[in-house]
Amino acid sequence: MTTPQHKIGSGFGATSTAEEVLRGVDLDGKLAVVTGGYSGLGLETTRALVGAGAHVVVPARRPAVAEEAVAGIEGATGRVEVDELDLGDLDSVRAFAERFLASGRGIDMMIGNAGIMACPETRVGPGWEAQFATNHLGHYALVNRLWPAIEPGGARVISVSSAGHRQSPIRWDDVSFERGYDKWQAYGQAKTANVLFAVHLDALGKDAGVRAFSLHPGGILTPLQRHLPKEEMVAFGWIDEEGNVLNTSFKTPEQGAATQVWAATSPQLAGAGGVYCEDCDIAEPADEADFKGGVRAYATDPEQAARLWKLSAELTGVDAFATAG
Repeated sequence: MTTPQHKIGSGFGATSTAEEVLRGVDLDGKLAVVTGGYSGLGLETTRALVGAGAHVVVPARRPAVAEEAVAGIEGATGRVEVDELDLGDLDSVRAFAERFLASGRGIDMMIGNAGIMACPETRVGPGWEAQFATNHLGHYALVNRLWPAIEPGGARVISVSSAGHRQSPIRWDDVSFERGYDKWQAYGQAKTANVLFAVHLDALGKDAGVRAFSLHPGGILTPLQRHLPKEEMVAFGWIDEEGNVLNTSFKTPEQGAATQVWAATSPQLAGAGGVYCEDCDIAEPADEADFKGGVRAYATDPEQAARLWKLSAELTGVDAFATAG
């Protein structure tokens, strides 16, 4: 049974923080993997989960930077561990997964938080467009390789997408932008892929008790904007010439981390899955003219999701469900 793509009235909203949605939630004995859990929303996600008692594994492209960042989290000692992972390098993904699986531990929450946005044209692996490869294919391969640790405990898998998914559906005839690069369309495609990934993973995993969700964290100024020139952010009305935030709808990092923490832990979502969330609730569908919220139909289409899964398996050579009945 699929979960309706409609609000459930969670009682939380756009200004709720990660700490607030975790009040009364005991995560002692639970293990979370948070990619990029040392910067921006990821760091606040790690902080909130540790505060609720969880043990958090932080795979990081820059382990030394990550170690320094998480050391500032109260209670982090013994509860946060950093390991090396470059999502744009499938050998690095495989190596991290092998190290984790060798520890014999299970995963209760898998949060695919790391990502890049609107970067200059960059190629990774065999020539893949970097945003699609890093934001989607890297997480796809990581979850599939970690499946032996995800499945037994009925984990929740959280795919951090964005309202940016409205910029582009999957460009089936040119996924890697070989016929001209547009940084925002490439970002949009990658974020659509994050939603579709959760749709199909949920369909594949729900019989084993594994549920998947995607989400838009909200507009937040974090290191995710590192590739954007100041002039562009000024033109968007995000900041002024001095770098002060102008957009009053922007969230703090603590508020931005709330929806992924809510999706990963909330008892309100027990038995649900495969849906796109925003502002600590399930989002409503949105048509092509709606830029105020919600999710586009092409991002939640089960047929598109299955097609993307098949393509991702072909590109990465990884599919934990390939021999399933």
